[in-house]
Amino acid sequence: MKRRLTELAGWLQAEGQLMDDVLVTGASIDSRTVSPGDLFIPFRGEQVNGHQYVQQAIEKGAVAALWMKDEPNAPTTIPLLFVDDPEQALQQLARAFRKELTCKFIGITGSNGKTSTKDLMASALAPYFNVQKTEGNFNNELGLPLTILNLKEDTEIAVLEMGMSDFGEISFLSTLAEPHYVVITNIGEAHLQDLGSREGIAKAKFEIIDGLQKGGKLFYDGDEPLLQTLVDQTPELEAVSFGYGQSNDLAITEIISGDTGSQFTVAGVLSGSFTIPVYGAHQVKNALAAILVSNELRLDGKQIASALMQSKLTDMRMQPIVADNGALLINDAYNAAPTSMQAALQFLHETSLRSKKWAVLGDMLELGDNERHYHESIAEQLRTIELEGILLYGPRMKWLYEELQNNGEQTTVVWSENQYEPLIEKLQSLTDEQSIVLFKGSRGMALETIVKALEKQ
Repeated sequence: MKRRLTELAGWLQAEGQLMDDVLVTGASIDSRTVSPGDLFIPFRGEQVNGHQYVQQAIEKGAVAALWMKDEPNAPTTIPLLFVDDPEQALQQLARAFRKELTCKFIGITGSNGKTSTKDLMASALAPYFNVQKTEGNFNNELGLPLTILNLKEDTEIAVLEMGMSDFGEISFLSTLAEPHYVVITNIGEAHLQDLGSREGIAKAKFEIIDGLQKGGKLFYDGDEPLLQTLVDQTPELEAVSFGYGQSNDLAITEIISGDTGSQFTVAGVLSGSFTIPVYGAHQVKNALAAILVSNELRLDGKQIASALMQSKLTDMRMQPIVADNGALLINDAYNAAPTSMQAALQFLHETSLRSKKWAVLGDMLELGDNERHYHESIAEQLRTIELEGILLYGPRMKWLYEELQNNGEQTTVVWSENQYEPLIEKLQSLTDEQSIVLFKGSRGMALETIVKALEKQ
C-alpha cells in the first residue's frame, strides 16, 4: 500500500491532524515491529492500551497513527486520524484497499494443513507470478486485514490463510478478502469445545464460500463426507475435489517417501508425478490443492512439478532435522488434533527412512468433553507401529500412558507431566543414526524445546 494519509481519511470518513503529504506504505498494530512508513493502529484492551505506544511507534518509523476519539491526551505534534473504533477502522481500510487491487486472491481454511497448503501454494506459483502470502499466523480478524494492507500493488497472487474458533469468523474474513478461489483442506476436531461437533466445524469452514467472487471455485477435501454433503447442498457452487479416493477430481495414486521428501503421482484433472521436500501423506494431500489452483491459473504439470520440488514450508510441519547423535528428528509439533495426529503416526508406520522408530507425543488441546477419549484412542494406532519407544508429555497424555500400561504395552513408554528433561535424557541415551523420532503435539506443549536440545549444533 502506498497512499496519502488524506486518502485514508477519506476511506474512513475521519478527521485528522497534520495529514498533508504524509505517505503511508504499510500498517502495524505492534510498536515493537513497526516498519518505516507504517500507519500505527493502537488498540485499547483490558491489560494494555496501545495509545501509550503511539509515540514509540513514531520514533521507530511510523508516519502516522489512528487515535480513538474518546481517548484523552492525543499528541498534537504527530499525524493522527481520529476514529471511533481502531479495529473496525483497520478492517475498513483493508476493505477499501482490497477493492483497488487487481491481483487474484486465494483463501485457504481447514482444521489442519492451512499453513502448509499456503506455503505449498505460494511455492508452486512464485516462479511464475508475483506472489505474496500470509506471514506467520496473521489469519484472523486483525491479521488478515494487516496482510491485505501490506500487499504490494504489483502483487499478482495473494495467498491468504483464514483461521477461526467460532461461527461467523470465516464468513467475515471471506467477505473482506473477496477471493477468486477458496480451499478447504480438511475437517478435523480442533475447536470442538466451541463448535460442538464435526458437523459444526464443517459448516464454519464452509463459510469461506460466502465472499467467493462470481465465477470463482472451491477446491475441497473430497474424502470428507461432511464437506461433500455441503457441496451437494450448494448446486450453484463450482467445486473441485481432491484426495485419496479415486472418485476425486484429482486423486493420489501412489506415494513414495525418499531421502528428498515425498514423491507422488496423481490422476484426474491432470496426471503426472511430483515431489515435495517434506514427509507425510497428509502433506501430499495438501499439495493437491496447490496443484489444482496452479493448474487453474494455467500452469502446466511440468511447471508445477518444478516449482513444488523447491517448496519451502514453515518450520515444525514434518520438518526433518538431524540430531547431534545422528538421529533423524521429524518436527511436526506446530499443532495437533486427532486427525493430524493420526496422519503423522501413519507416516511413522509407513516410513523406511530409519529402522528404529520413536514417537514423542504432547497433549492435544481444545478438544472439549471428549478429550480423554481422543487421547486414549491413540493407543490403538500406536500398537500397529513397531516402535523402540513412546515418550509422552503433558497432563492429558497421562490418559494415553495409562491406556498403554493397562493393555500390556511392551515398548518402552515414558510419561512426563511438565518436565522435558526426562524425555531429553531418554532420547539422548537410546537413539542413534538408525533412529527416526516423530514429534507431535499442540502448540501449547512446545515440544520443539526437546528438538532444540537434541539438534546438531
